[in-house]
Amino acid sequence: MSWGAESSDEELMLGYRDGDAGAFDSLYARHKGGLYRYLLRQCRDAAAAEELFQDVWMNLIRARAGYTVQAKFTTYLYRLAHNRLIDHYRKHARATAVAFDDEGGDALLELPDDRVRPADDILDAKRRAARLLELIATLPPAQREAFLLQQEGGMSVEAIAQATGVTRETAKSRLRYALAKLRQGLGE
Repeated sequence: MSWGAESSDEELMLGYRDGDAGAFDSLYARHKGGLYRYLLRQCRDAAAAEELFQDVWMNLIRARAGYTVQAKFTTYLYRLAHNRLIDHYRKHARATAVAFDDEGGDALLELPDDRVRPADDILDAKRRAARLLELIATLPPAQREAFLLQQEGGMSVEAIAQATGVTRETAKSRLRYALAKLRQGLGE
């Protein structure tokens, strides 16, 4: 079967479960960037993030036969990532996630723009992006995770709650506090 942009993630995963490797290719292409950035910002080590990234996809491949649609696919995928991060921290005797700093994150500071902008605007945008990365790094781990799941995973509050195993209100509070701290830090 041919999978296009109109196919939902859930349809793709069901197709993959039923043996269509092309469906997996489409899922991977859609979610590889966001998932990798989430893992990198959580563990702060490119080599560890790459290993975790591969493990999450391998776990998805191993679990495909038992997949049923119970939530959005992104919730399922980021739940696998969340669980793999917890295993990683336990293995390395780290109780909480370490924040992402701008090590290896120079691409995040590049703000694509087709228009020509004055050098002062570009410099200001880079400073604000660097400041945002610093502020994200200072968030408590649970708030940082909620923020990254929303921003990198495009997840709703309900999906964040499911992915992290907390109530909707807890996820909502974590996200609200994270956003408030980031806004305050940026002077908004």
